Amino acid sequence: MAERQLTQLLTQLQTSASSLSYTDSSALLSKAKLLLLQLNALTPTAPGSASNPSLFSLARQVYEQGALASIRAKNPDAFLRYVSQLQGFYELEGTVGTGAAGGRIAGADANREEKNKVTGLYLLLLLTQGQYAEFHSELEALSTRLGGATRELEADRYLGYPIKLERWLMEGSYDRVWKAMKKGEVPCEEYGVFSEILTFQIRSEIASSSERAYPSLPISSTKSLLFLESEGEVVEFARSRGWVLKDGHIYFPSAEPAAEEAEQEKPFSQLVIENALGYARELETIV
Repeated sequence: MAERQLTQLLTQLQTSASSLSYTDSSALLSKAKLLLLQLNALTPTAPGSASNPSLFSLARQVYEQGALASIRAKNPDAFLRYVSQLQGFYELEGTVGTGAAGGRIAGADANREEKNKVTGLYLLLLLTQGQYAEFHSELEALSTRLGGATRELEADRYLGYPIKLERWLMEGSYDRVWKAMKKGEVPCEEYGVFSEILTFQIRSEIASSSERAYPSLPISSTKSLLFLESEGEVVEFARSRGWVLKDGHIYFPSAEPAAEEAEQEKPFSQLVIENALGYARELETIV
């Protein structure tokens, strides 16, 4: 009875995910967790889930739906709690039972897509929070589980997306990141939540590079450079950075680093600007 109710709740969560409010999703998830508690399957090592492949799978899917709902609600703390709870399920998904012989979880590969989706979102969260060491540690752990098959990670639509974004961000290829966010290449709705965060980061990085590389830029060029929609947005952004606007140009404040240090940074800064401006010109040609 309880297992059937749990299956019905999970189906409701999965089929109505996009239309449910976070309050409604949370209410359904709370009911699902109570049923898991009744079934003694709240954790991967609980007697119910550890000895029953079906319950193990249901419990895992409940936590995955909780993680996805948290991302849609832009609640990173709740998302991280669900990811923490899922780790045990992911580590034990290949076996069932408490004996050494164990057995395969029935349909262990059936939910691999959801697992990769949640894991990819976790990588994106680390990336947007600037936790690069943790990002690479997680990647290394994933690669180890696959026997070092890094290409397999990059080929996956969910895992490959944050991997590519991180590489392009490190290269300063912000135009490629922008393309990935603007041309329908976001793997799913939940990944789109991070677009706004990444856009802000890209603008901030390009703005900092511009300040180091040039004394001034035309407002029209800055609009394209920063992927802004209008010159009014440029003016607003410029004021937030303390830039001076005069005669159709933006004048950057004096660079803080010593002259020698600034000179060393200039080639890289100019490369960043050239990449972004090149993409801006390409967009103007297409339009």
